[in-house]
Amino acid sequence: MLRQPRQVLRAAVLGSPVAHSLSPVLHRAGYAAAGLDGWEYGLHEVDAAGLPGFVGGLDGSWRGLSLTMPLKEVALDVATTASELARRAGAANTLVRRSDGGWDATNTDVAGLAAALRPHLAGIPARALVLGAGATARSAVLALAGLGVTTLTVRARDTGRAADLLAWALDAGVGIRNGSVAAIDPWVSTRDDVVVSTVPPAAAEAVAATVPEQHGGVFLDVVYAGWPTPPARAAAAAGMTVVSGLDMLVHQAAEQFALFTGQPAPVEAMLAAGRRAAGVGP
Repeated sequence: MLRQPRQVLRAAVLGSPVAHSLSPVLHRAGYAAAGLDGWEYGLHEVDAAGLPGFVGGLDGSWRGLSLTMPLKEVALDVATTASELARRAGAANTLVRRSDGGWDATNTDVAGLAAALRPHLAGIPARALVLGAGATARSAVLALAGLGVTTLTVRARDTGRAADLLAWALDAGVGIRNGSVAAIDPWVSTRDDVVVSTVPPAAAEAVAATVPEQHGGVFLDVVYAGWPTPPARAAAAAGMTVVSGLDMLVHQAAEQFALFTGQPAPVEAMLAAGRRAAGVGP
């Protein structure tokens, strides 16, 4: 009797642009470390208008999708179900195949942010500054609230969107009790325990120019390409503890790995592969 070939199980990262993504490096390193030789992880350029058609055309070999910009909000529309966290954030960076063939939308950015920040915190942070007001900023707010933040400042080029984000945070019932809004300009206060930048690379130089000369807090830039980014360099010069967006990427990818495969993620192997690919480690 001829031996039947084993089914290949598939996952991929989708977005536009997406060619820069390190997600394939991380997930493939995870498969290798975990001995999952029947898994493949790819990369596909897909914009918001194309997501429904792409997802609808996938066969039963597909187990999960990692989503980057601009797909995190429209993912909720193509999913069969959504986790409470994804609904609260209004953004999903992950689609997981359901047993009935549908897709469950969830958000691993929140866990990734919290896991990246937690080792660098001296205690429970009370005050935080978020730069930017998009989908990733909402995930950052939820992560910060989970770490204990109660006072939030939002700075963004569009102060109307910043005000909307703050209003959402105050109404979300996650522990944010006080807050303020400002444009992308020099920081008035240096009392924030944590600063998270979610702004795109195009705004990096403008954000870097706003960093004060001295600050004792923790700074995380979700951008990992071209590390250290201009805001990260400015934060380090000010004396801040700087956390790379690569740490967040690895931890959120580890959450996805477990959801897709049903196995614990080999986080250290994924982190080492990411650092080598980004040129920030051996």
